[in-house]
Amino acid sequence: MSGSRLMRAVRVSEFGAPSVLRLCSDVSVPQPGHRQVLIRVHACGVNPVETYIRAGTYSRKPTLPYTPGTDVAGVVETVGEGVVAVKAGDRVFTTATESGAYAEFTVAADDCVHKLPDALDFTQGAAIGIPYFTAYRALIHKAHSKAGETVLIHGASGGVGVAACQLSRALGLRVLGTAGTPEGMKLVLNNGAHMAFNHREEGYTDKIMEATDDRGIDVIVEMLSNVNLSKDLQMLAYGGRVTVVGSRGPIEINPRDTMAKESSIMGVALFFATPEEKKECSALLYALMEAGWLRPVVGSQYPLEKAAQAHHDIIESPGAAGKIVLTM
Repeated sequence: MSGSRLMRAVRVSEFGAPSVLRLCSDVSVPQPGHRQVLIRVHACGVNPVETYIRAGTYSRKPTLPYTPGTDVAGVVETVGEGVVAVKAGDRVFTTATESGAYAEFTVAADDCVHKLPDALDFTQGAAIGIPYFTAYRALIHKAHSKAGETVLIHGASGGVGVAACQLSRALGLRVLGTAGTPEGMKLVLNNGAHMAFNHREEGYTDKIMEATDDRGIDVIVEMLSNVNLSKDLQMLAYGGRVTVVGSRGPIEINPRDTMAKESSIMGVALFFATPEEKKECSALLYALMEAGWLRPVVGSQYPLEKAAQAHHDIIESPGAAGKIVLTM
């Protein structure tokens, strides 16, 4: 395949507001190297972390210019030497890319490429990567959740939230979820939560405690720690764990709240998952998706040229409702 093929891709040449996302039509199609896969992208997911990276406020900054994104779903175009798990023509999704996801083609390392179950379409495939692998890492690898425990998912109507609700229910936990709109609460209940609470309501944490007969929560999956962490610590049961999946700033907490329950706060970053952990997660997710127990929920869809609008909406919308996806 000649390296002179061109494609459309979103490029970021400076850090800043969503307007720095520019669609270019003269970007060279990348070539797969050793143990790499070239994928023709049909859809890609938009994650909140991509907005922080674009703004230049994230801890890791890519070299400019770059193409954002990690979660694509599409068809394998060609593979580099040493790739055995997938072949040209396979339907796949990714958990990371080498060349960026907001593009018509992307290159990904073979251990980040996973077969897409036949039951799912490409927009659903674009909603698997970061959300489901992060939810699994938070619930299993970090919090060591066990069947019968009670889990609270804060921000349960977003991409990671929906994934965490479905996974928690499939794994036998009692699932409580919060959302910021009536539609969001309905979505949460339709995707595995036993009960839903509106986190914009005064005193909603009292209702959550009532739902546990004042025993407290075993595991909290937290998307907005800078707002909720202090309250989370007060809602935990003895030995409870808070997994920090997202935060948009600092917060003041009272460390005594951890002492009173011998509770733990732990950060979650998919970046640090080992190949073995990824393989384990992939196997379980595939089985549950094949069985129909996990169904990614796609929210707003935007064409590639509306990437800036998608970045604005994922942060500014009043309440999440599934995964935001870009389509080619």
